Amino acid sequence: MAPVVLIVDDSLTVRMDLSEAFAAAGFRTVLAASVAEARLCLQREPVAIAILDVILPDEDGIQLLREIRAVQRVDSPFVLVLSSEADVRDRVRGLRVGADDYVGKPYDTRYIIARARELLRARFPSEAGNPQQTILIIDDSPTFRAELAAALELANYAVVTAADGEEGLRVADSVRPTAILVDNVMPGIDGGSVIRRIRLDTALRATPCVLLTASDDRGAELRALDAGADAFVRKDDLEVVLARISAVLRGTSLDPVRAASLLGPKRILAVDDSPTYLHELLAVLGGEGYDVVPARSGDEGVEFLATQKFDCILLDLVMPGRDGIETCRRIKASPLHRDIPLIMLTAAEDRQAMIDALGAGADDFISKSSALDVLKARVRAQLRRKQFEDEHRGVREKLLQSQMEAAEARAARELAETRAKLVEALELKNQELMGAYRELQTAQARLVQSAKLASLGELVAGVAHEINNPLAFVISHLSTVRRGAAKIDASVRAALPEGQLQIWQRAQDRLSEMDGGLTRMRDLVLKLRTFSRLDEGERKVVSIRECVESLLTILGHRYKERIEVLTHYGEPDLVECYPSLLTQAIMNLVGNSIDAIGARGTIEITTGASGESFVVVVSDTGTGIPESVRDKILDPFFTTKPVGQGTGLGLSITYSIVRKHGGSIEFRGREGGGTEAVITIPIPLAPRTSRPPPPLP
Repeated sequence: MAPVVLIVDDSLTVRMDLSEAFAAAGFRTVLAASVAEARLCLQREPVAIAILDVILPDEDGIQLLREIRAVQRVDSPFVLVLSSEADVRDRVRGLRVGADDYVGKPYDTRYIIARARELLRARFPSEAGNPQQTILIIDDSPTFRAELAAALELANYAVVTAADGEEGLRVADSVRPTAILVDNVMPGIDGGSVIRRIRLDTALRATPCVLLTASDDRGAELRALDAGADAFVRKDDLEVVLARISAVLRGTSLDPVRAASLLGPKRILAVDDSPTYLHELLAVLGGEGYDVVPARSGDEGVEFLATQKFDCILLDLVMPGRDGIETCRRIKASPLHRDIPLIMLTAAEDRQAMIDALGAGADDFISKSSALDVLKARVRAQLRRKQFEDEHRGVREKLLQSQMEAAEARAARELAETRAKLVEALELKNQELMGAYRELQTAQARLVQSAKLASLGELVAGVAHEINNPLAFVISHLSTVRRGAAKIDASVRAALPEGQLQIWQRAQDRLSEMDGGLTRMRDLVLKLRTFSRLDEGERKVVSIRECVESLLTILGHRYKERIEVLTHYGEPDLVECYPSLLTQAIMNLVGNSIDAIGARGTIEITTGASGESFVVVVSDTGTGIPESVRDKILDPFFTTKPVGQGTGLGLSITYSIVRKHGGSIEFRGREGGGTEAVITIPIPLAPRTSRPPPPLP
């Protein structure tokens, strides 16, 4: 779709002139004679470019520009302000409000169209060119241009034409063709010169160029190739021309160059206090396609530089107020403007003035008395030099950017590696710290539990000692009473009547029952004394049976009348261990089994050798351990009991005790429900004893 150009001007002549020029260049135009009409046009359809006059009959054109810029859109139209050069303030005001460019009247339609294409190319680089391969034909013969264009269009090429070298260069910059066919002999600029100009242009130098000739001169081909042509072909055989262009395009990259062309629209700032000389510059340089902006003083020129981009500066040496030398120094001192080529102009042939001007920063010095052709050549040379410098600067910046990106990538990689190592080291330290913290918690809990067990042992030992003496006294006197009663039993029975004999018999029965009760009390005291000796810290040989029975005595009040405890003692009975710690570990397992059985149930304790290890198995018919928490039950402070009913340290302490013995502990489910805890201690066994084990309680 062709880009839409809105032309806003109260002059019908200007509107029609610009409309015809843009239409011929492939644009679609919309015309408005006032700000009100322009607003309606902008509401009806999107516009790519607006050509806006400053002075309009109903409102100020700058106000419309302000309204356009107030709407923040990605596809907001480019605005070229069009007005006379009479008032510098209009130009500055328009540019500060947001105009993309300012073109003075009288204007050059070629410049305006070229500038419009340049703006669109910057926004839509992929859409600026024709999707077809475009061939530019430069030839002064209308007949040959038409024949060659028809042949190329039949071969599915898009074709644009130019009648001479100057027009061809302008079209080349505007269209950016895929290839150029140029006649060798033309009026004005010949084909070789056209190709040389193209090869000097950064944006066009990669464009394939084929030189056409109708001459039989053998040296013409050498001159064409020396000028930079990619191929040389005779004009009389169009089939060969098509084959040549096809071959040239096969080895050419079709990606367009994004650089600004040397042949594109250029703006020159001319600073001179002489209106006559300024008008002469406008006429001569404007005829070359340049947009010349006149300034009548150094201050006015500096003001223009602050608002608009210029490609070259022509500066008069002698002016009232700020002269050329001072203005030049100020311009070259600015980082934004120091790279703009500056040519100093003077009416005097003064050697010292030339030295002073060049010393102040001027890039060239030319006398006003020189021919204007010399001035045009100097301007072209400065523009060409600036383009080369910009190109080289761009290459250096890209190289520097790539080096910086490589350095940043390398630094980022090193930083990431260092950070990963630090994170890994930190995680390792955290794991070590957490391990040490858990071990500290376990050790503290074990110390507390050991202290409790030691205190309990002391208490039990004291109680057993205090009970044992009166118990021995009672048992001794009971034996005496029973023996005395046995001696007089016959005579008493003979002397007592029948009713009193029943009383005597009940007394005898009570003595027998007292003997059984006192015997059980004596066994309990013995077990308590055995438990009280288990807190001794050294490793020694003990009876596992005695250890188990003593802890069952301590826990008896928790399971009597609801839980049946079955014990199976295997061989050997005597084992070398830490008695206090091992008893505590088994007690913790039995205590957990008691808690796991809600109403009634069974606990089995099995001991004995298994290979080179001693095994203690505690199984119950309780609720069992859920699979989801089985990996956590040995963690300190982990408990499944309600708040206030468990510390979460029992199994953790048991695990630490088993590890202290060099053993292992395993929990597994039991068929029918419940849990089976297995302690395996790989320790040397004590020698077997020949005495039979004591009876089960």
